[in-house]
Amino acid sequence: MPVEIDISHVARLARLRLSPDELELYGRQCRELLEHVARIQAVDTEGVEPTSHPLPMTNRFRDDRVTPETVLNRDEVLGQAPSSEGEFFRVPPALEDD
Repeated sequence: MPVEIDISHVARLARLRLSPDELELYGRQCRELLEHVARIQAVDTEGVEPTSHPLPMTNRFRDDRVTPETVLNRDEVLGQAPSSEGEFFRVPPALEDD
């Protein structure tokens, strides 16, 4: 199923200056691509469920459990920070007033 495309018109719309050889090359490539898309569109998909992935996917979550081993010591963590103030990390301002 041949698909016709005026590649010089497309190039003009895209503000591209193409040589005659480039026009022929890109025209052939665009026709091949559009013919491939037309073949895909011709496939009968009636009754086929839409999907974003060909295989079933499930998330694997772990239980979120707080234990003494998973809780960090505040003083130890703040001690590793470049700068802290009281119980908080001190960071440079994201926006400064001029």
